[in-house]
Amino acid sequence: MAFVLHERLAADTLFVASLELCELRLMNDARFVWALLIPQRDSIRESFELPASERALLWQEVDRLGEFMMRHTGADKINIGALGNMVSQLHVHVIARSRHDDAWPGPVWGAGQAQPLEDDTRQTRLTLLQRFAADLKDDQGREA
Repeated sequence: MAFVLHERLAADTLFVASLELCELRLMNDARFVWALLIPQRDSIRESFELPASERALLWQEVDRLGEFMMRHTGADKINIGALGNMVSQLHVHVIARSRHDDAWPGPVWGAGQAQPLEDDTRQTRLTLLQRFAADLKDDQGREA
């Protein structure tokens, strides 16, 4: 069965790129630089349901994205979470947090209302994440 993105994830995020394992998406919320990695596998709810090699690849993609976001956003902290209480499809949130953001120091979930990205901010963040995807693919090509 082909990978199908959960409708809530599709509604709340913007497609960035397909990586080796995950689909990379940008959360449509101007308050936070917030990305999601969703393994492109059908009917997976928990990371332990992935084969060991794919589980390792998932966390490599998560760590690489977190490192990239830390380096390029000026974040004070990178938050990583895979809650799945509202959307059971496995997805990992990678969020660049700032001491000055709307939710600091608490979690982003339940902190006010999402503010849709305006055109310029959306394009800037999409471009940043597309650069990450291109760099990651280049690195993976060199490792192969």
